[in-house]
Amino acid sequence: MSFSLSITYLRCEYLRNPLGIDELFPRLSYELSGERRGARQVARRILVASSPAKIDLGEGDLWDSGRVESAQTSQIVYKGKSLQSRQLCFWRVEVWDETGACLRSEVAHWSMGLLKNTDWQARWIAADPQVIERDPEAIEPTWTDCGTPVTFRKAFSVVKPFSRATLYLSARGVVEARIEGKRVGEDLFAPEWTDYDTRIHYRTYDVTKLLSEGEQAIGVILGDGWWSGYVGWQETRGRYGDLQNAFALQLELEYEDGEKSIVSTDADWRCDTGAILTSDFMMGEVYDARREQRGWDTAGFGDAHWLPAQTIETPPVALCSQRSEPVKVVETFQPLSKTEIEPGVFIYDIGQNISGWARIRLSQPAGTSVCIRFAERLKPDGSLYVENLRRAKATDTYCCRGDAEERWEPRFTFHGFQYIEVSGLVDPGAFEIEACVIHSATPPAGRFECSNDDVTRLWKNGLWSQKDNFLSVPTDCPQRDERLGWMGDAQVFLRTATYNMDVAAFFTKWMVDVCDAQTEDGIFPDTAPRLREGENFVGLDDLVGGAAWADAGIIIPHTLWKVYGDTRVLERHWESMVAWLDYLERTNPEYLRVNDLRNNYGDWLCIPSDREFRTHSPMKNLLATAYWADDAAKMAEVAQCLGRQEQARRFQITFEKVRSAFQAEFVKEDGHLTVETQTAYLLALSMNLLPESLRKKAAGHLVENIKNLGWHLSTGFVGIRFLNPVLTEAGYPDVAYKLLLQDSYPSWLYPVKHGATTIWERWNGWTEEGGFFDPLMNSFNHYSLGSVGEWLFSHVAGIQLAAAQPGFAEAVLKPYPSEALAWVKTSYGSLHGTYESAWEYGEEEWIWRFRIPANAKAEVWVPKGSEGSVDLDGLEVLSEQENWLLCRAVSGSYEVKVKGRVVCGANAVLN
Repeated sequence: MSFSLSITYLRCEYLRNPLGIDELFPRLSYELSGERRGARQVARRILVASSPAKIDLGEGDLWDSGRVESAQTSQIVYKGKSLQSRQLCFWRVEVWDETGACLRSEVAHWSMGLLKNTDWQARWIAADPQVIERDPEAIEPTWTDCGTPVTFRKAFSVVKPFSRATLYLSARGVVEARIEGKRVGEDLFAPEWTDYDTRIHYRTYDVTKLLSEGEQAIGVILGDGWWSGYVGWQETRGRYGDLQNAFALQLELEYEDGEKSIVSTDADWRCDTGAILTSDFMMGEVYDARREQRGWDTAGFGDAHWLPAQTIETPPVALCSQRSEPVKVVETFQPLSKTEIEPGVFIYDIGQNISGWARIRLSQPAGTSVCIRFAERLKPDGSLYVENLRRAKATDTYCCRGDAEERWEPRFTFHGFQYIEVSGLVDPGAFEIEACVIHSATPPAGRFECSNDDVTRLWKNGLWSQKDNFLSVPTDCPQRDERLGWMGDAQVFLRTATYNMDVAAFFTKWMVDVCDAQTEDGIFPDTAPRLREGENFVGLDDLVGGAAWADAGIIIPHTLWKVYGDTRVLERHWESMVAWLDYLERTNPEYLRVNDLRNNYGDWLCIPSDREFRTHSPMKNLLATAYWADDAAKMAEVAQCLGRQEQARRFQITFEKVRSAFQAEFVKEDGHLTVETQTAYLLALSMNLLPESLRKKAAGHLVENIKNLGWHLSTGFVGIRFLNPVLTEAGYPDVAYKLLLQDSYPSWLYPVKHGATTIWERWNGWTEEGGFFDPLMNSFNHYSLGSVGEWLFSHVAGIQLAAAQPGFAEAVLKPYPSEALAWVKTSYGSLHGTYESAWEYGEEEWIWRFRIPANAKAEVWVPKGSEGSVDLDGLEVLSEQENWLLCRAVSGSYEVKVKGRVVCGANAVLN
């Protein structure tokens, strides 16, 4: 064990060594690591320089912060010289700790992108239509049919020794770039999804190691992606009104003698069809290896038969750097089993429902067509259950060229699946397959384990559904013809998501999509990016303003601020957030949210389900009004944080008016609500909408509802997030544990007991009595109902935010143990380092081991035991409150022992 400190995990704008950012005042962060109790930073110095050599000399020619007396290690805004396009920035941190020792970090870096439109010399190019017309096997794209992707190339010379080569790439469509036969970067589906009518991403790559002196070539494969492929659940493609894919590429060379040169897209580029015949996210990819033009992406290739590319008008929108982690292949799975369900038809089970594709290795006769299909579940006869895919074909086809060994995986498609069907093999023995997992490469943050394997599996199922659906945007499901960024799903799961993975950059990017999708009236959308109506298709313009969905425009930035200490996201989206509150107040003068409701999904997929769109019901009106009140309360808090005192008072008054209207409309004198649902009580309690005198009674009515349902939940997407936290904090942790461990339908563990490896969209996606539910809406990979993960970390393990200290520089450690679990072990990597919490029941005592990262502190709540004896391992006791000892703790590791039976629920009803 090392008691010395070290500086780790240097990041710029939440990313490690990012390239091509367009943030003029980037924020820097780092962590302190060490086991010494009480270890902390008392001062820091940040150096930013134009070269590593200057850093080594201690020169910050771009910025030298000087010694700053502060414990701050995150959200440190760069305050140096103005940053220019293409600029390389190297940085180092010096820290002085509480002992007076000084330590230095390794050197990290970032680079600036192309900050002005004039920095782009590249022309946007597209395929000559004759490329498709002259190829008898190629397919012309239509509004309903996927076309054949086109490949592009450009030969050029590197005339002398060079020191740096940088590639900038943007597209309407998705691209894979190659230099001299090698892939550029590991990104998939670049550039990622935006509202193309407002902004388009570009990506920056350091390609210095891919180039050499002499003749070189760049190749690009251009696919449909979100721009012109299928998006959403309707029958037409080209959601942005255009089927023409196009891209712009700029390769910049810096020579050792100081000169520079640029190779960019223009009319001199050549294009042709290739081996990919069709490719679409939802439909799959068809690849004929016999059509490969080997060496097409190298300088020696003869391209006289290729046609000139066409230059097109530059899109009249902003080009911006992608500010989140790219989509990548993050891991692979080998099949657990292989079953021949009929002659020549094989089913492979990889044991985990994932997003991705199959990678194959095979040796088959030339012309052998191998069909690969995907599904999440199997029918009783062992065949694929594909009905729930709706229009998504989820089928890849590979036609062999006949080599001794061939390897292939698709480029521009992905599927949601656990099972793979393979047919068409001539020699099944000469075939191997593995599954590739893809998602936005958000770093892991938390881990949860406990003595109950099913509960551990439940947490893993939520994590897997997060991985599988966090792909450029937080989608609803990865398998069927939808894959939209539903905002209600995202906001109810966000706190669970932050415990599972570091999603700061991911949601920072997506909040831009959310605000781009806001209407002129200030209405936030239900999905983002929003799909507008066009000449050739029906859009989703009416998917705006949904209660609990549109409210994500407030909830998400507020949560990012609380979890990551990010005030910039509040400042950047302040006007959009105010516009939404203005709209609600303007259209609902009685302070009940009942007017101009474009959509009201209610507590989506609750039991029984109320699925009527655009209609009122007491429950839907209650839910909408509750979320308005919560929006106003959050905005008052945000305004206070930003120093906007007048606005803080305004929104606090709005909250109080909505709260009063809520009570007058929905609250009875005995604490009952006019709407007797679990979610109604949960919203009223969690959003502080009840008179203080009625809170205890309302909580009792909630428990009575649960008891009357045989200790079963009945909440949908909205209520489920609040269920166990509200019960626990109201004094009923035993009821929360009862619901957690319930394994009969409906419950969290019912799917687990029946083989689920992800979270299902609906409680009754499959039941023993009814089999599969209606396939029109029956995903087996939706994260929303997995929002119980937040409670597992915050209340079972006890790692919670400190209300007055965003960002986890200070935490609240307050577990609610139950003998329903013998032990729990968790960790959570915050922006300030890793918190750990593990407890277990011994024969005569309860033992709690926890760790607070260096330079952090915590308010620690130790539950009392029945015997009154506690070993606090040096914790300072501040006070005694009911069943708790409130303590203060500095960084370090602790082991607390409590004698006797531990009781946390003052209102326990199950004993």
